Amino acid sequence: MKLAFVVQRYGLEINGGAELHCRWVAEHMKKHAEVEVLTTKAVDYITWKNHFARDEEVVNGITVRRFPVTRARNPERFGRIQDRLLCHDHKEADELRWLNEEGPRAPGLIQFLKDNENSYDYFIFFSYRYYHSYWGIKTVPRQSILVPTAERDPVVGLGIFRDLFRTPRAIIYNSIEERKMINDVSGNGPVPGDVVGVGTEIPDCYSGETFRRQHNISGPYVLYLGRIDENKGCHRLFDYFIRFKRESGSEVKLVLAGSTVMQIPSHPDILYLGFLGDGEKFDALDGAELLIMPSFYESLSMVTLESWALGKPVLANALCDVLKGQCQRSNGGLYYETCPEFRESLGVLLSSPRLRRALGEDGRRYFEANYTWDVIEKKYLALLGRLEKDKSS
Repeated sequence: MKLAFVVQRYGLEINGGAELHCRWVAEHMKKHAEVEVLTTKAVDYITWKNHFARDEEVVNGITVRRFPVTRARNPERFGRIQDRLLCHDHKEADELRWLNEEGPRAPGLIQFLKDNENSYDYFIFFSYRYYHSYWGIKTVPRQSILVPTAERDPVVGLGIFRDLFRTPRAIIYNSIEERKMINDVSGNGPVPGDVVGVGTEIPDCYSGETFRRQHNISGPYVLYLGRIDENKGCHRLFDYFIRFKRESGSEVKLVLAGSTVMQIPSHPDILYLGFLGDGEKFDALDGAELLIMPSFYESLSMVTLESWALGKPVLANALCDVLKGQCQRSNGGLYYETCPEFRESLGVLLSSPRLRRALGEDGRRYFEANYTWDVIEKKYLALLGRLEKDKSS
């Protein structure tokens, strides 16, 4: 079987989100099938400017075919178009104009799909909301499998996407909540699919004590890993944490790691460490009392799974239905909506090592039952097997 993974950007330089999800799945599926990747030459997801010079290269044993972006995105123009689209009545033509501005516009990739559809058994598209998935699935609908990585944001209900969710041969969802949301907005229940998600790479060794020594951190700390952005709920996290410190007198610190696109408050117990490599990320998790996930929009949250893999509990934003649902199914953490709920939940977790251990162990069992790579690979293979059986029947 020959599979093509189709994604907006791809490479070792890209360290998170749907792109990392795609790379990990592609690298694991190459044990079971012939795998290639079709993508653009972009790295920057804000402008989609061409970065890679080569049309083809091999990344971790997988052939990657790169197609040029014909026009970089202008963020200001895109923002104006999106605001008008979401705030006013509009037609399908307006949505397609938005899609072209969203990008990354790579017509050469779509032409390659058209010219080579018989060279692959299935095309696995990552991220529903971009140019490559919409036009690509329209080009090879009966060979397409969509991994939507959809969050509960306003564009998911656009008419062009309601149609798109009914078009592919199958859909692989990240969570029960994502599947329900897409089913509700599109009525695509008859499209075959499964809730699969993604595994994660857990190193053999990690050390919280090493992390503490390297960064001169004494006393307990809670950890946030990810892009530091208002859209990730960080503004509210900072407000709630500072109020918690003021009202509780706790000595706990908030440690942040990741790229930042917003100002971080100047506070003696908020420590920003910049971007951490994979090894140091797990050291940081190992040393933490718990992980905080303040995001409003997630389709799965790989860092939550990584926390549970290490037996660490999670304190999550209950206004994100995916995070709340994952905490409920795993019994691996608590969740909050308001500042008082944040204060009480964080307080009880910090005051009870026994509770943290119990929640962390439940989280670990949930991870091992659902998100090891053996489980993920078997789910992909089972879905592909069903599709192949349907072909021959």
